[in-house]
Amino acid sequence: MTTLKCVDDFRFRLGNKELVPIMIGGMGVDISTVELALEAARLGGVGHISDAMVPTVIDRHLKTHYTKDKLKQYKSNVTNLADKTTVKFHLGELEEATRLHVRRAMDSKRGDGLVFINCMEKLTMNAPRETIKVRLSAALDAGIDGITLAAGLHLGSFGMIEGHPRFRDAKLGIIVSSLRALQLFIRKNVRSKRLPDYVVVEGPLAGGHLGFGMDWADYDLASILAEIQAWLKAEQLDIPLIAAGGIFTGSDATVFLEAGAAAVQVATRFTVTRECGLPDPIKQEYYKANEDDIVVNTISPTGYPMRMIKSSPAIGAGTHPNCESFGYLLDANGRCAYIDAYNREVAAVAANPAGGKKIKVYDKTCLCTHMRDFDLWTCGHTTYRLKDTSVKQEDGNYALLSAEHVFHDYQFSKNNEIKLPG
Repeated sequence: MTTLKCVDDFRFRLGNKELVPIMIGGMGVDISTVELALEAARLGGVGHISDAMVPTVIDRHLKTHYTKDKLKQYKSNVTNLADKTTVKFHLGELEEATRLHVRRAMDSKRGDGLVFINCMEKLTMNAPRETIKVRLSAALDAGIDGITLAAGLHLGSFGMIEGHPRFRDAKLGIIVSSLRALQLFIRKNVRSKRLPDYVVVEGPLAGGHLGFGMDWADYDLASILAEIQAWLKAEQLDIPLIAAGGIFTGSDATVFLEAGAAAVQVATRFTVTRECGLPDPIKQEYYKANEDDIVVNTISPTGYPMRMIKSSPAIGAGTHPNCESFGYLLDANGRCAYIDAYNREVAAVAANPAGGKKIKVYDKTCLCTHMRDFDLWTCGHTTYRLKDTSVKQEDGNYALLSAEHVFHDYQFSKNNEIKLPG
């Protein structure tokens, strides 16, 4: 679709702030780094850091030892694959790690934009309510500009922090993939007299975990966005909507802005920037991926379908559960779907020792271990188009881009053009 306008012809008004209507999504476990979020804020947009596995992320950057200490405390339970109920996070250390993570960003922020944190409800951590309350409160304490509630409906999250002094000061938003999800959230939170400051409407082409079933291809972002817009208008609710999922060019973004979206959330094109936390060799895997290399499967223990590159080393890996070190997906009863799948395969090997079978688990993956090691290459549907945004060098690799280059390409490009580096 040809348009004479570009993203820079629009502005995202959020409270008393006027922003470039570009939000970089929160890619977990240090893929959306502090550095990437800071660039978005410096350029006048919104950047996300993520609260996924913050203790191990902080260990990497600040040489702390939260993960090592947790393993030391629960080491005697490593071989116990039947009961993980005792493997708990120290809430004081979780609070401390979250504050360190947020302050790394806020102390260095420059420019007129904002830095938000993406908070995942599905990080249940063997104590869902206690751990999410600590993460939310600590982020507010450390001065985060806003919190995006993700990976679940978060029906009780506002209630957990409504007594915090920044509850009505910080920007609070939620990601939904349907009108019904938004309706449930708003009805649940009527008592707090606090509407979301913004709603990210995430369509089926997004990366990582999806808010759809395996019938995701039956849905489209434009239709979901229009349905939510109509309902908000009928209810006389003024909540900015942010379109997300599959928005690959500035012209794609402009179409949604012209249709009434307040901003767009984008992430895929930032995975191959120098500021992204993915190791450089893995960025090349993203560049080289073709459309048939990108799959949606159900190997995540969260129960959500997940989009990824099918050559990810995590797929089929029979990794010993590392709950004593990590354990971010243990539910309130100390259970995880990957542990169940792993134990099933262990039992199968034990029943036929002569077979010499190596343990492989194909239907689930140890999400914590493989996300920490960058072995699970989650991605957006349009990842196969990344090769069209760069140039191949003499060594066969594609040139990495700067976050500023990609941001400005979204901001100023027209007619579906993509500005190449150089």
